Amino acid sequence: MPATHHSSAPPASRTKPTKATKATRTTETTETTEAADAAEAADSAEAAKATPTPPARSADTGPPAPERSSTTVGRIPVLDVRPVVQQGRRPAKAVTGETFEVSATVFREGHDAVAANVVLRDPRGRPGPWTPMRELAPGTDRWGADVTPDAPGPWTYTVEAWSDPLGTWRHHATIKIPAGQDTELVLEDGARLYERAAAGVPARSAERTLLRAAARALRDESRPPAARLAAALTPEVDAVLARHPLRELVTASAPMPLLVERERALYGAWYEFFPRSEGTPETPHGTFRTAARRLPAIAAMGFDVVYLPPIHPIGTTHRKGRNNTLNATPDDVGVPWAIGSPEGGHDAVHPALGTIEDFTWFVEEAGRHGLEIALDFALQCSPDHPWVDKHPEWFHHRPDGSIAYAENPPKKYQDIYPVAFDADMDGL
Repeated sequence: MPATHHSSAPPASRTKPTKATKATRTTETTETTEAADAAEAADSAEAAKATPTPPARSADTGPPAPERSSTTVGRIPVLDVRPVVQQGRRPAKAVTGETFEVSATVFREGHDAVAANVVLRDPRGRPGPWTPMRELAPGTDRWGADVTPDAPGPWTYTVEAWSDPLGTWRHHATIKIPAGQDTELVLEDGARLYERAAAGVPARSAERTLLRAAARALRDESRPPAARLAAALTPEVDAVLARHPLRELVTASAPMPLLVERERALYGAWYEFFPRSEGTPETPHGTFRTAARRLPAIAAMGFDVVYLPPIHPIGTTHRKGRNNTLNATPDDVGVPWAIGSPEGGHDAVHPALGTIEDFTWFVEEAGRHGLEIALDFALQCSPDHPWVDKHPEWFHHRPDGSIAYAENPPKKYQDIYPVAFDADMDGL
């Protein structure tokens, strides 16, 4: 899958410390707060001249987005992003407040550390909180993170993979410093990396001050190397770097679509009944008005949704009688799924049930009891449906020219014509 690779500016070059500057760094830890702040401001100004400062962001949005990008295969491969439906042609689905895992395969050449994060964007395109990913199982290159959309609508999610220079340095330093290998070079490398990381943290914040203090500690030759390293590996420093990592070679996957729906789309208790069965002894065929009397009892049982069969006019040609008999009597009302008659088709309501206004009232009455209405949307027709006369090409035809009725051998449904969806897709 195509990825977007973001180049990073190289680290600023730095001259070798002189004896004078070494002495200054040695005494920094004993200076007053005012002097330390002044030194930090001076160092910040010097760093700003040497290296462009990336834009700072708030603590919950993570590091700044890279400024330059180009579509490539991807410097840090990001593969097999999940969840995915039909290679991203269809959206994955969730409901408001539902937490789900986004995962991807992330790796690179060599032994340098890699890391990844998820960017979840809301329907307005705004990124959510900074969400770092974790390696799901060591050695598998599979990374994942949990995300939670908080509003319905079309969202997207993207996986960003990147080289982690501070992670690489920390691994090397914890091995080399105890062994006394290249001590000063390793500590100076770390100090430069911490200065770069500090430049991406909001200015004049305690977090930036903490990272710059770690950089100064790494250069403080008045302290043992182990103590200098320990000052850069404290839990407080770890927490800042977790929110504001130093990222290189950032590569973004293609955005994946996510459709977030309301909670009812995930689950609900449905109650099915036929409005026409809610009649009275005087008028056996029920209406929307008489069926509404049943709603309080349905709500009292704890149901959320009332599910109705098709409510459209029912055909009379080949109408079935009781128990699917072929000879209907004048009192047989037919099968609701044999949709369509001279009174109308899928856009009409059966006259015996009431009017469109009656149905609208029924839906509102259900809502008053905390219920929603679901309709069986059956795309099939009776032989009397207006479509049969106006668009006979929308149906399957037998060799003798007649329209084929629905069958599920040995069952036959002479009162129903299935729609041939591929016969005239544009017309349908």
